[in-house]
Amino acid sequence: MEVENKREKTDWLKYFYTFLITAVIFGTAIYISNYFSNKKMTQLKTMEDKISLDILSSETQFSLLVESSCKNIGDNTLSQEVGQLGDKLLYTEQKVGSNDSDFQNLKTYYSLLEIKDYLLMKKISQQCNDKTAFILYFYSNQSCDDCQDQGFVLTKIHELYPQIRIYSFDYDYNIPTIETLKSIYNIKNQLPALYINGKVTYGLKTLDQIKKLIPETKTWDKEATASSTVESGN
Repeated sequence: MEVENKREKTDWLKYFYTFLITAVIFGTAIYISNYFSNKKMTQLKTMEDKISLDILSSETQFSLLVESSCKNIGDNTLSQEVGQLGDKLLYTEQKVGSNDSDFQNLKTYYSLLEIKDYLLMKKISQQCNDKTAFILYFYSNQSCDDCQDQGFVLTKIHELYPQIRIYSFDYDYNIPTIETLKSIYNIKNQLPALYINGKVTYGLKTLDQIKKLIPETKTWDKEATASSTVESGN
């Protein structure tokens, strides 16, 4: 009888310690998970606040540039700010996902800023007789197999020709300004779509095909070749 009682006591202690160790491990795992989750959310919140501040700064810069004369406008215009914000938004989307409410708000601000920059640069180009070309790129993350490849081509275009301003808009992003833009330029849901020099083209376009749509690239190529020849001669 005494042996059985000792065995039951030993079994009870074994179960108790097993439960205790399991509880400690489980609790530690939850604590670590919450710690890193909270840290991640803090980092993302800091990033979101920084982007919001950048957007406010860019909007203020927009107002200043509208009042500037041609001689006061150099290469350091609002477009560079827009490009940097786009990179930050892409990073934020990868971290929190495209359905995150804070990201959606930031994306809306960014889209508005892109349109404001487009209107500003068109005005500057006309008033200052500046040789600038514009591309409005409409894409979709949901129903467009060629949009990613088109994005790569446009990135290369921008690297070769900084004179070309490229603005990207999510066709499926349902905000009034993008809907108005699609309506004004009659952009159909046949993506990818490019609006260049008053014309809309649909489907994946190669670098050479895009260059043909922008005659100024011939002049820029000649200027680049001449400049390269002069530098090599020196």
